[in-house]
Amino acid sequence: MKGKNKQNHNLFGVLSLATVFLAAIIAVLCTSVYCVRKSIGRADAELAGGKRSLPIYSVETSEKKISISFDCAWGVDFTDQLLDVMQKNGVRCTFFAVEFWVKKYPEYVEKIVSAGHEIGTHSRTHSYMSKLSETEIRSELSTSAQAIERLTGQKVSLFRPPYGDYDNLLVDTARDMGLYTIQWDVDSLDWKNLSGQEIALRVINATKNGSIILCHNNGLHTAEALPLIFSTLRNRGYEFVPISELIYKENYTIDANGRQHGQN
Repeated sequence: MKGKNKQNHNLFGVLSLATVFLAAIIAVLCTSVYCVRKSIGRADAELAGGKRSLPIYSVETSEKKISISFDCAWGVDFTDQLLDVMQKNGVRCTFFAVEFWVKKYPEYVEKIVSAGHEIGTHSRTHSYMSKLSETEIRSELSTSAQAIERLTGQKVSLFRPPYGDYDNLLVDTARDMGLYTIQWDVDSLDWKNLSGQEIALRVINATKNGSIILCHNNGLHTAEALPLIFSTLRNRGYEFVPISELIYKENYTIDANGRQHGQN
């Protein structure tokens, strides 16, 4: 009997350890689920509401107008080359600048505007803005826009979210602040250091009426790609205009693909 009791005791101990281990696993899983749910809670709320606030990815238009844009967050190594190529080709474009870039390179902000281009905000800190509260979003947008306006004397009306990351709160808050949230439908992928020809072919093959092209001011081969992009697309009848001249400012809708439609 003593041996049997000992076996029962050992079995009870094993079962107890298993129970504790199982409880620990369940606790970890519950915590993980809670964290995931918390991180996507805002997206869940949007889906539950059945409505998504969308940025402008492109514009529905019968006119062969397109826009090329450059995000400015890191460095200016190739910016003079970009400005020179656009000046030679008579192209006006849109730059989206982060506040810390604006403050570090004020002379380039002035160069861009004096060359006839426009500047929109790319946020203050280049963070994932769907993770921010409304108060934090307003702070990011207001201070970054003010930094640009102080240097240029021009009102900022365009905003591009860092990383293309957004949610309803971000788009709605930007709209309430008088900013049009702008994405793109043609991605040059110049940040991947593709060759100039690869960048040009990506852009040329994807562009259509109302397209918004994404590039970066510090792309290694972006300036190389521009002459071929400009000459080819112009030969196809396209006109390059700044984004503020491409989009509808009022009486418009945005479809599920982010394409903006004017309403007569």
